[in-house]
Amino acid sequence: MEYTESIIFIMEIIGTVAFAASGAMLAIKKRMDVFGVIVLGVVTAVGGGMIRDMVLCRIPSALMYPIYALTATITSLLLFVVVAIRHRFLQGRSQYIYDHLLLFMDALGLGIFTVVGVTRGISAGYGGMKFLLIFLGTITGVGGGLLRDVMAQEPPYILVKHIYACASILGAVVYLIVYRTLGELPGLVLAPVSVLLIRLLAAHYRWNLPRVRWEE
Repeated sequence: MEYTESIIFIMEIIGTVAFAASGAMLAIKKRMDVFGVIVLGVVTAVGGGMIRDMVLCRIPSALMYPIYALTATITSLLLFVVVAIRHRFLQGRSQYIYDHLLLFMDALGLGIFTVVGVTRGISAGYGGMKFLLIFLGTITGVGGGLLRDVMAQEPPYILVKHIYACASILGAVVYLIVYRTLGELPGLVLAPVSVLLIRLLAAHYRWNLPRVRWEE
């Protein structure tokens, strides 16, 4: 159990860095000051987990364990300094690298936090409530990004861009299936990888859900 908890903690830290980076970079592109960059990075990193914990009627873990907010703060501040020093970081070929790096980090964070959300639901004693577990995984994965986009006055990413929330839902389902058939550790590996692959493929091939197209 302690071994598994250590793996989940490492995954949370990786996801925190990934989501903090995506939030901070959006804030930088929106020309926010250093405080705004840090706030958006922290909100993106811990927002989904805080919503999850409130659904579970718990004190948010981000408030009980400052390591997550501190990690997000350091990540956001480092990105701010790098971009401030290298003004051309978001131009030319660097822009191309940034876009793909941000996509990868965001997809990685989505996969990790989706799985973490499900595991927290199971550890809270709701292992038999599949719908609740899938919801907890999804809201943990997309909640921070949703808050990020609202604060940055952007159309919510989960509603307009490629396959996003659906990838999180599928990742939660994959984790539950693998968890009940092969065990927890394989689920911790296969579910995030499935979310990551779906997001990268969706972005590459421009996969989107059907929408109504209005004639001008």
